[in-house]
Amino acid sequence: MNHGVWTIIYPVKDKDNARQLFSKLLGVKPYVDSPYYVGFMIGDQEIGLDPNGHEQGLTGPVSYYHVDDIQKSLKTLQDAGGQVQQAVRDVGGSKLVAIGKDTDGNMIGFIQMP
Repeated sequence: MNHGVWTIIYPVKDKDNARQLFSKLLGVKPYVDSPYYVGFMIGDQEIGLDPNGHEQGLTGPVSYYHVDDIQKSLKTLQDAGGQVQQAVRDVGGSKLVAIGKDTDGNMIGFIQMP
């Protein structure tokens, strides 16, 4: 398991402006730059820009915890009183993501790498 590894995704309305801002702010160029995702790596930390995030109901950044079994992690969240906000979906290359909410309504993302 990737204990302690998180990916932070920011929903953005203007991908080009956001890419330029984050490139300057982080001091690196994106390692991936596609129409649906721009990703930056700073050591083991991934910072992503999602131009479709607002359409999917995101109102701010979401931290995604890297897990080995996304279904098991969602069940653990629900057993602890949380709820599933966005069901598991494949975002390409068999990478699975989902979003839950804790008992205070905070969003917690989960990501399972292939």
